Amino acid sequence: MAKQLNLLSTGQVITTALHTEMQRSYLEYAMSVIVGRALPDVRDGLKPVHRRILYAMHELGLTPDRPYRKCARVVGDVLGKYHPHGDQSVYDALVRLVQDFSSRYPLLAGHGNFGSVDNDPPAAMRYTETRLAAIGHEGMLTEIGDETVEFIGNFDNSQQEPTVLPAQLPFLLLNGCSGIAVGMATNIPPHNLGEVVDGLIALIDQPDLSDEKLFELIPGPDFPTGGEIIGSTGIREAYTTGKGGIVLRGVAQLEEIAPARGSKRRTAIIITELPYQVNKAAWIEKVAELVNQGRLQGISDIRDESDREGMRVVIELKRDINPQEILQHLYHQTALQTNFGAILLALVDGQPRQLSLRQLLLEFLSFREQTLSRRYSYELGKAENRLHLVEGLLLALSNVDTVIEILRQAPDGSTAKITLCSQLNLSEVQADAILAMPLRRLTSLEHQNLQQEFEQLTQQINLLRILLSDRKELLKALKKDLRSLKRKYSDPRRTKLVNLSAEEIKKQGETQTKKAGDRDAENLKVSSEILKSEVAAEEAILEFTHRGYVRRIAVNGKKPKTENGLNENDFIIQTQITDTDKELLVLTSGAKVYPVRVGDIPAVTGRSPKGTPLITLLSNTAQGTQEGVINRLLLPDNVENTQMILLTKQGRIKRLALEELSNLTRRVTILKLKDDDELIYSQLITTGKHLIVASSSGRLLRFAVNDEQLPIMGRAAMGLQALRMLRQQQMVGCGVVSGQEELLLVTQEGYAKRLTANQLKAANRGDLGTQALKFTNKTDNLAAMLVAIASGEVALLTNKERIVRLPLETVPFADRDSKGQSILQLNRDEKIISVVEVR
Repeated sequence: MAKQLNLLSTGQVITTALHTEMQRSYLEYAMSVIVGRALPDVRDGLKPVHRRILYAMHELGLTPDRPYRKCARVVGDVLGKYHPHGDQSVYDALVRLVQDFSSRYPLLAGHGNFGSVDNDPPAAMRYTETRLAAIGHEGMLTEIGDETVEFIGNFDNSQQEPTVLPAQLPFLLLNGCSGIAVGMATNIPPHNLGEVVDGLIALIDQPDLSDEKLFELIPGPDFPTGGEIIGSTGIREAYTTGKGGIVLRGVAQLEEIAPARGSKRRTAIIITELPYQVNKAAWIEKVAELVNQGRLQGISDIRDESDREGMRVVIELKRDINPQEILQHLYHQTALQTNFGAILLALVDGQPRQLSLRQLLLEFLSFREQTLSRRYSYELGKAENRLHLVEGLLLALSNVDTVIEILRQAPDGSTAKITLCSQLNLSEVQADAILAMPLRRLTSLEHQNLQQEFEQLTQQINLLRILLSDRKELLKALKKDLRSLKRKYSDPRRTKLVNLSAEEIKKQGETQTKKAGDRDAENLKVSSEILKSEVAAEEAILEFTHRGYVRRIAVNGKKPKTENGLNENDFIIQTQITDTDKELLVLTSGAKVYPVRVGDIPAVTGRSPKGTPLITLLSNTAQGTQEGVINRLLLPDNVENTQMILLTKQGRIKRLALEELSNLTRRVTILKLKDDDELIYSQLITTGKHLIVASSSGRLLRFAVNDEQLPIMGRAAMGLQALRMLRQQQMVGCGVVSGQEELLLVTQEGYAKRLTANQLKAANRGDLGTQALKFTNKTDNLAAMLVAIASGEVALLTNKERIVRLPLETVPFADRDSKGQSILQLNRDEKIISVVEVR
């Protein structure tokens, strides 16, 4: 048995009071947490774990132009080299750097499941992948190799890590930060990049800029999830003292919806944005709990209709309920209105300090000025060293015979080096460069290249010396870098500022009921449908043009001149008579339907005779995509007996009940598409009709529209295969027929013919179809098939943006085996891409 150690007999025991030891140990622990874990640095806005993640990814070469790498690999490098703590804490920090709903400008780009606003957990690190985002790489790490910051040893002195990253933007303000240390906490809200850069530049130009001017440039936080900031008192308090409460609300608007068939329209509150860091799923659960407990009256249903394109929570109200009263209850009883407690606390020179907005900006500018000075000093040293070598090489080339003679007579390299230094007055570094110079450097071209490099280095050195000696020039370079980053990464503000005073906010909270006329209150977005429903309906003519314009013309007893005011390459393709209180449904190639109230379409005036682009009347989601409008329609009177045929480019077809599109109040998706597919045709049809579809190979298929051939499907269905298609083929036409209708076939190379619909035998959906056209050239394809009126006119559109009108009566009839007749002389590389009927 081992002998027990007798430590007391050695005389090494130091008597210490317990309270003294506890005080010292606790302060050491507290400072360790404050400096090494919980609080961000005012210079780069990062906590140590975030800084180590970014630097480890920089060392791994995970730049934005490189493939994604598994997060487990990144976490392993961070743990093994720089951050000896739990892997889950490192991964949680990495996930937050990726989430676009947590960071205003995410520093990392992710591939995989990184969680959601519903507080869904991210996937395990072995499944997700990441790399540096463009703003994270350029704004944080591009200058780290230029000796701009200090490096220290890691936890075991086996690696070097930076004490701070050379941030080119104040990410502490851009992305904000939250952290709880020992006895103190920080909670900095995110801001808009463009506004912060404007504030920095203004402080550079005017160091004594007043707070009022500064707050005009940076009016308030800009949260990644949007929302509304109510009042400016809390913002001003936080910006001036470093601490203040900011009232933040979600964005709500009112809509009228029809909850079920046969029911009357009801008012619903639509929540499209929630306050920052509010869990959507938990918030909906809280509202439902209040309703079930009877603490929130007047709500009949609540559902989440959010999708990838945005948030949409529908709170359906009971009849005769004032929506303003429900909204006020939601503000006061749920997190639809929250108070963001801003605390602008950060580490300055290793010490925690509560700073004002001005102090935060000035601390960053001081740091940025220091890093630029270090970077330019480093570049100056490199340029001077290189210039020294180039001078030696040029001197050697000017005395090439002497150099060759010295080398020829020298017994060894050391002797040659000493002789070169003494005879040509060279330094040892220059002599080494001459001895290492390959023979190709003796050519005149290499001599010219060295002379050009000498001149460039001289200019660079002069410029760097000016920057280092003149602070004004240095600040000009700083402003130039800031403006460049603003052009690349700035985006519009997401959070709306509603400037209400504290008294007004309090008054709103005390007032539980409002009149219906107050629905256009400043803090609400009320749909125009509610306000305009009382306006008397007027008869109107809608005209749609080929280039996507719509014109609303009032009916005054005389027919308007339909072609007045149109571009020479534009023409009317559809005309409909309707009322201003009706809904126009607009279908896009992305299989989405947007409702547009006819009364909201601007009437034609003398200033806008060509009308209004139809795409601008749709929601913002439609204007931000590349989808085109493929059809525009008004619902017929017999909606119950009418269906819509939808056909995609890849041949998927679906029959949709038109009742699905009744009483729409927002955009809906009516067909599930594959990634590389798009909707190209839509037709209204009734049971008993026949449908003809055409592929680019010239095959036509006719089949009856019934429940057996083409059953009615819901909006979420993908549809069935209309025609058996071969590789490299696509659908080019779709038409509804009942008997003797005429079909027009036009090929890409300008051949056309007409044939009657009864020349095609009825078959089954999914068959190969009938070859209805033979091509003159093997490279030709069918461009269009449409059901046309014999006395009508069509427009041929080519890939060279040429439009040619053609009367249908000039196209001859032919049988199925005919190749058709040439109707248009095409230029080289010109093809017909579509055919449109002119109305």
